[in-house]
Amino acid sequence: MAIDTASMNAAAEAQRERAIYNDPENFFDWSWPTVPRHQFLAERDRAYDPDGASGLIPLDISDVLETPYPATVPAILARYVKVRAGEEVSHEFVASGEVYYVLEGTGVSTNGEDRVVWGAGDVFCFPGGNETTHAAETSAILFCVTNEPLLAFENLRAPASGQSRTETAHWPHVSIEEHLARVYERPKTAETSGVSIQFSTPATAPSRNTIPMINTAINTLESGGDQRPHRHNGAAITLAIEGEGIHSMIEDQEVPWVTGAAQITPGAELHSHHNRGNRRMRSFVVQDEGLHFYLRTAGFSWE
Repeated sequence: MAIDTASMNAAAEAQRERAIYNDPENFFDWSWPTVPRHQFLAERDRAYDPDGASGLIPLDISDVLETPYPATVPAILARYVKVRAGEEVSHEFVASGEVYYVLEGTGVSTNGEDRVVWGAGDVFCFPGGNETTHAAETSAILFCVTNEPLLAFENLRAPASGQSRTETAHWPHVSIEEHLARVYERPKTAETSGVSIQFSTPATAPSRNTIPMINTAINTLESGGDQRPHRHNGAAITLAIEGEGIHSMIEDQEVPWVTGAAQITPGAELHSHHNRGNRRMRSFVVQDEGLHFYLRTAGFSWE
């Protein structure tokens, strides 16, 4: 077989042309756009519009983050999944796992051979690599989070069916309430980081993450209470389940909550939560802290 010397030389030259040399003066002279503090109010209104059609409503600020793919924060994409009574919504995400919180309604979701029957207040997760179908018995709104941006960053595929490190799991609302009731009975001290329940499965052990790189929780705060200022390296997406009279302080900015709306708390920013309403605050909190735990860079601290 004859060797095409000209083609080999051209390929070698192209490889050398791609090589960039960075010295200490310019290596840090760049940055990605800052993750903003942001509330997704228009998306919330679309999800709760009684005349709105079934479908996916992404919480996408890729224009701000300057990513060529949809993203809520650099490693997570959140969506509302709106399904009218008697209708179905199907999708196939390029993600290693999918996590859901049911804001309202009843129905059933299928993913591969797995089936979850859900109602308001439930949390469930599915592995990536399969088509998911949501069928609503009564009109429903689900809040969904995936790690699609992380896979898109490296142009990776979803795991093959049956190869995901995420297993289907279901945390029913009634069981969540039973566990929270026990947490409410514990003394609250100066070191209490929150009155909450974290969701994990045996598949993510020894971590406490819901899927390997995403941790989720129901966080609560009694009427009149304050959750002390803290920070962590992971970005947080906070879905206000009960937000009347609630606000966050993110650094020096007060952010009033809107029930049903999600907001971003950027990683490493000092933040606290404050309940001035007459009901217990409740939120579904999503963080890419699972990735930071794995990297040993969680960076949690008080003030």
